Amino acid sequence: MHHDRSPSMARLAAASLAGTAIEFYDFFVYGTAAALVLGPLFFPTFSPLAGTLAAFGTFAVGFVSRPLGSMLFGPIGDRHGRRPVLIASLLLTGVATVAVGFVPTYGSIGIAAPVLLLVLRFLQGLGLGGEWGGAVLLTAEHAPAERRGLWSGFPQVGPAIGFLLANGTMLALSATLSDAAFRSWGWRVPFWGAGLLAGAGLLLRAQLSESPRFRELAEQGERASAPLAEVVRGHWRLVLLTAGGLAVGYAVFYAVTTWSLAYGTERLGVARTTLLGCVMAAVAVMGALTPLAAHLGDRFGRRPLCLVGCVATVVWMFPLVALLRTGEPPLMFLGFLGALLAFITMFAVTSAYLPELFEARVRCTGAALGYNLAGVLGGALTPIVATAMSHGDGPPWGVAAYLTAAALLSLGCFVLLPETRPTADRPDGGRSAVRPLEAGEAAV
Repeated sequence: MHHDRSPSMARLAAASLAGTAIEFYDFFVYGTAAALVLGPLFFPTFSPLAGTLAAFGTFAVGFVSRPLGSMLFGPIGDRHGRRPVLIASLLLTGVATVAVGFVPTYGSIGIAAPVLLLVLRFLQGLGLGGEWGGAVLLTAEHAPAERRGLWSGFPQVGPAIGFLLANGTMLALSATLSDAAFRSWGWRVPFWGAGLLAGAGLLLRAQLSESPRFRELAEQGERASAPLAEVVRGHWRLVLLTAGGLAVGYAVFYAVTTWSLAYGTERLGVARTTLLGCVMAAVAVMGALTPLAAHLGDRFGRRPLCLVGCVATVVWMFPLVALLRTGEPPLMFLGFLGALLAFITMFAVTSAYLPELFEARVRCTGAALGYNLAGVLGGALTPIVATAMSHGDGPPWGVAAYLTAAALLSLGCFVLLPETRPTADRPDGGRSAVRPLEAGEAAV
């Protein structure tokens, strides 16, 4: 049976991974541009610190719109299928990203420039809010129960690849162009490249088949008539717990990949290429280890790995700041790597964990909403708060304390969530209220 499923699962996982990589490329290229150039180009009347904060404010808008994307695309996924969501979300994000590359700067059109940037970032987030739920559900609902963690973990490699693509392009451009050329037009090239990537992703996704679990729901007439209302009414506690649990992962990831770039270049005087190289090397290792962490979720359970990731984050945040503060590439890399390994210990298993927590009829809406609300709590605020807390002359210990507090909050949420991993002797995951993913019953 496994031999028959593996080839189709491999193709499905590859298509899901490619799609999430492209969507996160779109999202990350904006974050890197916000850290490096958007402040002076679009907010030139601000001080350097205020300009960076304003650029991160437009960055945060993408996170705020992600739950709205879940509310828009999630019900479509629960009513009409997971596959249409993958096509529509990729198209929306791709078009918005390409358009960012054509927005004139403040010097050309004044206040209209940051307003346009804000609108397009909002649309980026809207598309990404639908992407994750559709991608992981299509993979998780095709996968055999005993390997669901592994197969559904492959879309979680997508963010690492997207980050490397986005920053690799930025690194190459900033290394080969003069500073004036990079600020004039070089930073726009990665946004234009999103169009080619989106086209390739749409071709891949057009060949995917619909989830068997959704087809079963449709044939039996069990689809939710109002998925969002059903989630808000019957699963609000679960949404809040998953959002709180995952918030620290977003906080850590964007502290490493966005705030540290701005802090290192502006406050420590580290070369942009050096910092990007350190972060990219750490992200590459993280991406390579993601399938292993996902497999461990099949072996030991989803919840234990989430708890371990939270504890590791608590232990590592002060060393992270200390290592970053040295400005030495090997030590900065070590700090980034430790933080990202703690992050992926949690996030590699969430693509199996969240679908297993929600019943099938509202799974696309509920899982995506919890995942993307976590982005608001952790991802949207972290670059802004961390930048504001690191403007003094000494080490930014406040940032370490902030991230540690976020980890403790997330740890408490995971303690309150159940385990869902199916086992041979306990197909309900060891909890009578939790049935296998195929049964489509709520976990909480």
